[in-house]
Amino acid sequence: MTGTGRQALRQQLVWSRLLAVVEEQAQALIRTAFGTPTREAGDLSAGVFLPDGRMIAQAVTGTPGHVNSMADSVLHFLRAFPADTMLDGDVFVTNDPWKGTGHLFDVVMVTPVFHGGRLVALFASTVHVVDIGGVNAGPDALEIFHEGLFLPPLRFVSEGAIEEAVLDIVRANVREPGQVEGDFHALVACNAVGAARLQRLLREFGLADLEAQGDYIIERSRLAMREALREWPRGTWRNRMTVDGYDTPVELHAAVTISDDGVLVDFEGTSGAVARGINVPKAYTDAYTSFGIRCLIGADVPNNSGSLAPIRVVAPEGSIVHALPPAAVAARAAIGQMLPDLVFGALRQARPDRVPAEGASSLWNIRLSGGQPIEGGPNEALRRARRFNIVSFSTGGTGARPGKDGLSTTAYPSGVRNVSIEILETQAPLLFRRKEYRPDSGGTGASRGGLGQVIEIENADGDPMVLSATWDRVRFPARGALGGGDGAAGTARLKHAGTVLRGKGRQVVPAGEVLVVETPGGAGLGDPKLRDPALVARDLKAGLVTRAATLQPPITHPAGTAA
Repeated sequence: MTGTGRQALRQQLVWSRLLAVVEEQAQALIRTAFGTPTREAGDLSAGVFLPDGRMIAQAVTGTPGHVNSMADSVLHFLRAFPADTMLDGDVFVTNDPWKGTGHLFDVVMVTPVFHGGRLVALFASTVHVVDIGGVNAGPDALEIFHEGLFLPPLRFVSEGAIEEAVLDIVRANVREPGQVEGDFHALVACNAVGAARLQRLLREFGLADLEAQGDYIIERSRLAMREALREWPRGTWRNRMTVDGYDTPVELHAAVTISDDGVLVDFEGTSGAVARGINVPKAYTDAYTSFGIRCLIGADVPNNSGSLAPIRVVAPEGSIVHALPPAAVAARAAIGQMLPDLVFGALRQARPDRVPAEGASSLWNIRLSGGQPIEGGPNEALRRARRFNIVSFSTGGTGARPGKDGLSTTAYPSGVRNVSIEILETQAPLLFRRKEYRPDSGGTGASRGGLGQVIEIENADGDPMVLSATWDRVRFPARGALGGGDGAAGTARLKHAGTVLRGKGRQVVPAGEVLVVETPGGAGLGDPKLRDPALVARDLKAGLVTRAATLQPPITHPAGTAA
């Protein structure tokens, strides 16, 4: 083997080991986390960075909103704590939505790694904690000060010693101090696992640092991304989407330009920020916009600073996708997770053979709490009830894909898993009476949209409880493409009273009632008449569609009307 060949093999081995290191970092976080969002749903991220803040590698396990925004977050830490001031054993923390990953519930920790007395890398990780105080995780807050505990970038561990004052502040401001403190320790632990494995890698390969290897990985990824762009035509394509908003619809506009220099996504024309918690910090907009681009262009290129570099995102300051402090942002995912669909609609005009139809997109998480009062609610009964606070990560269907049906009850673009109902029933006085596919919810087409699901829940103690809804696709369902049918709109109601619930905001589920949630379906792609008859027969046999639904789109609520 030539010297060049040996060098290439060595670089590939180092790259493979780095991927193993960050995946072990992520798995350590899952195994040690206290909160169900991390332990059961995989709502986390983990990655390794060069000392100047450039991301080299990320774990496969995790969510795009965390990883891609965490890439910028590390740069904010370095501005607050320059690399030459960091010491071995230090750990830094923040949940600043504009310097972290978009809302107060996401806690980011960064750990410097030293080798041979030199700073050689930074490990970063993120979890979604179950509670952060404030008015809970819904979109009801009017500004960030209502949403809970705000931690600017802080030193959490100093040369191996935990700053107890930080934990004292956390414990005093959250409803679930045991779970939240446990997640803080899990973040410290997973970064320590990554650091130990990296130091071992450096010793085995006789490397003084990661600079040369990191530069090589980032540059190769950048070039691979530019090569992938050659498969796409040059030009500008525009798309717009209307989504539910809080109490009035929100307009999302995007112009996507592909040039020899890369991809530019411009959100000019998008609605302004609102006085509710559905606003999106720019870092989260960047994260999901770039993820949407990467799903179509260079999907097999590693995600790091090199592959992200050709993508530029601009948005008007003060718009709902570039919200400025002190905007409320707790439910930023309701808007932010729609951005891949918005980008897809533009790029479908360039390559209709490569782009899926719209899906449910933003998560339909079921957030329930007990023992907490609510304005205008039956507060005496609520205060007497058993105290709990849970989030069930629930999903709708994805859009149909070229040549393939959409995926049913699948979290796209977030990537989190549905939480097992058995786990939720052990953590809170809940009884899940029903959880099954929602027939006819996928839009018809040559490829059918993925199905949503039907979930029925009641308080096992017979007490009232509070629902914090953060759902979209209630008034404006996923739109079919290239002749495909729309997906079914989502809806929620009280089973006995028949009351239809709002898609966003805190609402009471009365004592003895059953909450029924029907998540949205994905849209169809292509003319339904072109669908393979064998697939129609399969769907009918499985009960996924009725005979009428194979020939026409499912019935959805007209745009602008209540579900």
